[in-house]
Amino acid sequence: MIGRIKGTLIRKEPPMMLVDVGGVGYEIEAPVRVFFELPENNAEVTIITHMLVREDAQILYGFNNYQQRELFRKLLKVNGIGAKSALAVLSTMSTNEFIAMIQSQDVAAIVKIPGVGKKTAQRLIIELRDKLGDVAGDDISMPGSGGASAAKLGNMPATAQSEALIALQSLGFRPQEVNMLIKRVAKDDMTAEEIIRLCLQQKGSQ
Repeated sequence: MIGRIKGTLIRKEPPMMLVDVGGVGYEIEAPVRVFFELPENNAEVTIITHMLVREDAQILYGFNNYQQRELFRKLLKVNGIGAKSALAVLSTMSTNEFIAMIQSQDVAAIVKIPGVGKKTAQRLIIELRDKLGDVAGDDISMPGSGGASAAKLGNMPATAQSEALIALQSLGFRPQEVNMLIKRVAKDDMTAEEIIRLCLQQKGSQ
């Protein structure tokens, strides 16, 4: 199994990135939050990975740190939660934020995650509330992942609103719907994560 990739970042177009390792390009699917931490294209990057092997495909999922990957793996073990839903969780919030919601049994907050309904939220709480002790910790990026200095997502300048736009579209929202949500909530001094959170809250209250 492939547990870590270290190489040159060639392309980043959420939810996919391409990393060159010795002339071999690895396509890696990742949560939106991971892309906020990536460096510029052609820079060295280290990605923690989980390899999912199916009959019809071998898929690499990428993370900034081991806490994210461990939460992803635990989510996959929950009945009814697939890779898409697990990525939505990790795209929407940090590992510690999700753990806090599970421990407080905050169904109202969990159902705001795209694709998660009330029954699924209750199942997540029941199955995970005693299993997340080894996941909690600082959400610290791996060396070479870029940190908060990342300047672009894809070919777009990394304004907070453009980052939020790409992130929400990668979660399955329609472009027109995303534009309306961002116009409704965004202010000049907001970060991309703040805009995304408010957009998801708006969507969840509709």
